[in-house]
This record gives sequence, structure tokens and C-alpha cells, in this order.
Amino acid sequence: MSNDHTAPGRDAAHTGEGGHAPSTFRGYMSGFVLSVILTVIPFWLVMGGVLASSSATALAILLIGAVQMVVHMVYFLHMSPRSEGGWTLLALIFTVIIVAIALAGSLWVMYHLNVNMMPGHLHDMPSM
Repeated sequence: MSNDHTAPGRDAAHTGEGGHAPSTFRGYMSGFVLSVILTVIPFWLVMGGVLASSSATALAILLIGAVQMVVHMVYFLHMSPRSEGGWTLLALIFTVIIVAIALAGSLWVMYHLNVNMMPGHLHDMPSM
């Protein structure tokens, strides 16, 4: 019996679990270096006062954070359209949609509660 761990009919590139190629040290180091860079940039933006407005700084940090999430998913979670027949990517898209709906609904409810329950309207209550 051979010491080969590949199943019959499968090529060597798909020997990792989940149908993706096995991880390499180079892949992990690339992800690590990108993660460090994407962590240092927002720190530099805030501590150096690089952008004039705080809203521009916040937007830049949010965008860099989104890029960093993609880096983590690709390099460390090995998500790609090829892994597990595309089911992991489909599950990720579904999760993002559900989170976006929950976040938008929560913000909508909180905004309307703030508008309808403001203490500034209390002085108009006796005339109603």
C-alpha cells in the first residue's frame, strides 16, 4: 500500500480539505504582511492627522477595514469561488446580505425612535 494520501481520481492540487489547494507558508506570510500593513495605515491616519476632516478619516478606516476582512477571508479562511464548490462564497454572500438588512433595519428603527421620542417635543404636548 502506498503512502499517498490522494484519493483515486483526484489530482494533487485538490488534496486539501474542502476542495482547495493546501496552504503554504508563503500564502500565510503574504496574508500576514498585508494584514500588518492594513493595520498600520489607519493607525498612521489617526495619529498623524493626515486627513483634514474626521469624517474622511473614518471613511478611510472603514474602507481599509473592509479590505482587511477580504484579505483575512482569502489568505486565512481560504474562501474562493473554487473552494467547496462555491458554497463557502455563497454562504458568505448570504451572511453579508442578512447583516446588511439587520443593520439597516436597526438604524431605521433607532432614527425613527429618536425623531418621535425627542424631548424637544414635550412642550407641544399640552396643546395636543
